[in-house]
Amino acid sequence: MSLTLHHHPLASFCWKVVLALEEKQLAYDSVIVNLGDAQSRADHLALWPIGKMPVLVDAARGRTIAETSIIVEYLEDHHPGALPLLPGDADTRLDVRLWDRVFDLYVQVPMQKFVSDYLRPADGKDPVGLADARTMLATAYTMLDAHLADRRWAAGEAFSMADCAAAPGLFFANIVQPFAADHPNLAAYFERLVERASFRHVIAEAQPYFEFYPFNADIPARFRTAV
Repeated sequence: MSLTLHHHPLASFCWKVVLALEEKQLAYDSVIVNLGDAQSRADHLALWPIGKMPVLVDAARGRTIAETSIIVEYLEDHHPGALPLLPGDADTRLDVRLWDRVFDLYVQVPMQKFVSDYLRPADGKDPVGLADARTMLATAYTMLDAHLADRRWAAGEAFSMADCAAAPGLFFANIVQPFAADHPNLAAYFERLVERASFRHVIAEAQPYFEFYPFNADIPARFRTAV
């Protein structure tokens, strides 16, 4: 098979690319990276020395592609599949890229601060950084709630790369800092994401690993079994 995705089913940024692959209905091989295993870690670092996931390898074209937005754009150009995730119109494509960045940088990144701080030793906690992450999420929620008041998807009426970024960010952010009570438009948008087959796929893949998530007790019950 031409495409191989090196990823982990519990990693939120990996969900973004899996969502894109599933939305495009592309066939791909899956290599699960375990950074806690010496050999798996070494193999992944040989592939991408930064060590981040996911990484896509396209054997047919001899390309190794890292960084989620770049991977999705690569798929759009070389493996367009069933569903376009970036529009042809330049202005609309810019909108997709903007909201993709918003969800990555201002939802996923601060959300991950909760996990990293949880994993720090007792004498290494970062209360200031955690407070900043809470503030950033609150700001992002308010902005997104207003933005989504008059549109079905993040960049308009068509599902796009921005929505692939939104789904994992909102799933995990809603666990550490719930948004539904005060942000009805954002909550309704999240429910639309939940309805997609691609979302059900990433949840099903992640379920066996939920026990390793630091806030696993707070994962809503509806996501603990098949959705």
